[in-house]
Amino acid sequence: MALVFGEAGIGKSSLVRAMPDRLPGRARILVGQCDDLATRRPLGPFRDLVGRVGAGLARALTAGGDRHRVHEALLEELAVTPHPAVLVVEDVHWADEASLDALRFLVRRMERLPALLVLTYRDDELNRGHPLRHLLGQISRAPRVHRLPLARLSLDAVRVLSASSDGLDPAQVYEVTSGNPFFVAEVVAAGGTGKVPPTVVDAVLARLRGLDGVTVDALEQLAVVPSAVERPLVDALLADGVAVLAPAEQRGLLAVDPERVAFRHELIRRAVADSLPAARRIDLDRNVLAALVARRGSDTARIVHHAARAGDQDAIARYGPDAARDAASTGAHREAAAQLRLVLRQRHRYAPADLADLLERYAVESYTIADSAAAVAAQRDAVALRRSLGDALTLGADLRWLSRIHWWAGDADQAETAAREAVAVLEHAGDDRLLALAVSNTAQLRMLSDRYAEAVRHGERAIALARKAGDAAILSHALNNVGTARWRAGDLDGRLQVQESLDVALAAGEVEHACRSYANLIWNLLDHLRYDEADAFLPPAMELADRAEHLGFLTYLHVELAMRRLAAGDWDEAEKHAEFGTHDFVPARCPALTVLARVRIRCGRPGAGELLAEAWDIAVRTKELQRTGPVAAALAEAAWLRGDLAAVAEAVAPVHARTHRLPGSPCRDELAYWFTKAGGTVPADGSEHPYALQARGRWRTAAARWQEAGCPYEHAAALAESPDPAVKLTALAAFDALGAEPPARLLRAELRALGVRHVPRGPLAATRRNPAGLTERQLEVIRLLAQGLTNAEIAARLVLSVRTVDNHVRAVLDKLDAPTRRHAADRAADLGLLSARGES
Repeated sequence: MALVFGEAGIGKSSLVRAMPDRLPGRARILVGQCDDLATRRPLGPFRDLVGRVGAGLARALTAGGDRHRVHEALLEELAVTPHPAVLVVEDVHWADEASLDALRFLVRRMERLPALLVLTYRDDELNRGHPLRHLLGQISRAPRVHRLPLARLSLDAVRVLSASSDGLDPAQVYEVTSGNPFFVAEVVAAGGTGKVPPTVVDAVLARLRGLDGVTVDALEQLAVVPSAVERPLVDALLADGVAVLAPAEQRGLLAVDPERVAFRHELIRRAVADSLPAARRIDLDRNVLAALVARRGSDTARIVHHAARAGDQDAIARYGPDAARDAASTGAHREAAAQLRLVLRQRHRYAPADLADLLERYAVESYTIADSAAAVAAQRDAVALRRSLGDALTLGADLRWLSRIHWWAGDADQAETAAREAVAVLEHAGDDRLLALAVSNTAQLRMLSDRYAEAVRHGERAIALARKAGDAAILSHALNNVGTARWRAGDLDGRLQVQESLDVALAAGEVEHACRSYANLIWNLLDHLRYDEADAFLPPAMELADRAEHLGFLTYLHVELAMRRLAAGDWDEAEKHAEFGTHDFVPARCPALTVLARVRIRCGRPGAGELLAEAWDIAVRTKELQRTGPVAAALAEAAWLRGDLAAVAEAVAPVHARTHRLPGSPCRDELAYWFTKAGGTVPADGSEHPYALQARGRWRTAAARWQEAGCPYEHAAALAESPDPAVKLTALAAFDALGAEPPARLLRAELRALGVRHVPRGPLAATRRNPAGLTERQLEVIRLLAQGLTNAEIAARLVLSVRTVDNHVRAVLDKLDAPTRRHAADRAADLGLLSARGES
């Protein structure tokens, strides 16, 4: 795989166009383009391939609806031998969700294919929450990935390019273009004498001068279409036919072939389009809209795009719902939500029942993409309309959805209120299926709020109703709630019901319910230190959530994997996966922040307090012990390491008190341990959890249990409680190996107080104190990287394998929050990390 990235105009498309001359003659080059549409075309770059790929893939792409069929057809297309394929997806920063999903599917399988995947994108447009970040994170862990960051031209290079144009001052060209290759090329091509155009728009428009008015009109018409324009649409838009474009093609503005017409560069199209007066642009968009509407089978997303640009509300109202349905069917839930958002600006155009349906659809799509605020607002409006319509069944169903969405948004009280009303409305409405789901929803909320007996009572009723209705989805949902409640209450047989819930969901193809079963299985296995078993469930769970694009569950599973890596002492990986949960998805954000905080606490890096303050606010609103317990434990650990016993007690006492009625609660033992560390007393209950053993002074047995579970930090912490200096020295070595500076510092002080004369110094200060938290090896790597060395050259210099250097470079980029090597070098220089060794 190859990643080609840089700013707009840096030469990504030029590099792609140059590829055919560098590849073997037998290679097939397939190029698809992502477009800057207001609402993206589902599978847009792959649909561009129709006509250049086999019939199987073409049929799958044109049929729509079945994403798995598209994925398998893509796989089959790229597996064709003996003609290897190069699949290029340009401008993937504009990719729709369905395309990103297809790329995720391919990335996991590229190593086995006789093919090369090339992605081009603008790295300077990727903020922390950009959807492409998830794909790039997946690619970063794949083998044989080549990154090609494209740099701007130097002043000397601009001089070379400007040499053929008399009257141009290369320094001035460099100044106004900053060395951007496209800007430079356009300025040079704009003219050989006179003032250099101050902007790229001026440069492009200068090349339009002298063209016939008919040609300019045609260019302006095509410029409002944000993609390559297929020939039938070109013919419909241009009364004089494609021949009118010849002068523009000769000037290098357009590429024309028998199937489509495209601007040579997206920035050319934008320059032409942006130069148009608003009235002219609206008129041109109306022309495109009319042509698309007149053609059977036109992409509804494109119709709605041009309808919105033309201000045609009737067309938006007519085609928007279908465009949203098409997007949702391909898994492009962000696009579906965007389409429905447009539609709902014209609410007065719909009858109340239709509007309620649209609002519910928008709420569900917003829920799916974790836009909780939009989901809550839309679902509340849908419920209000259902009340006015007097239909008990639809009202009850929407109230159940409202309860779920409120929980998703972190509002426990509102979730409970809606849940109670949903059951009351459906109790005598005559639909066992809807009633079963409402009752099961109540069981779920009781389970989440630690009212386990109530959860089991409601859940068993839901199980009976679901079996009567013959609904596997609701049966799985109810089994999950009952099993998880029993398991958390200390009845280990509850696990069997959660696994039954998973089996039922998988057999019925109910992906969402299967994902929830996986999530609950893994969470409880982690709580019970059954890490090896959790490891067996995590890969298939994440594969399922990824393929089905259940982004909420996929995010949650990443956070569970972060918890797993934290326990294993693999703190870089823990942080990497926790970052997936730091967005606005409340169920994942709280545990993600907690994991990130605990890594910082244990490494002695700043910022843990702010993370825990926000995590605590979220946890309190949820009223769930599964949220408040881990945050309280993290607060206690931080207070202990800074020597504040009063703060330890303050952090854990109220939450620990809540666990007295929950003897099976997984966090009970850890909270009790910290409470005893602060001087409190707790009654012995016979628990054999390692934290309970430590609280009773049985550090040796506890250490053995932690070691057996594979928890090196906790193992070292238990050894540190030994009165024997030799054992404490063993613990110190473990802390140093982990980079756990704060507990190591405390333990060194204890050893000195015990009279130990030769206490090891520990890691170099450069490792402990550099502000990015880089290890000594990572510091060596960033210094060589900043000198411009490739990974292979760094490997040779440090006598390491290239694969090991690849891993170090990825870790450095992550820790410096740098999208490219150039950014990493700049960031390292700003932090003073590029100086020689030995700083203190």
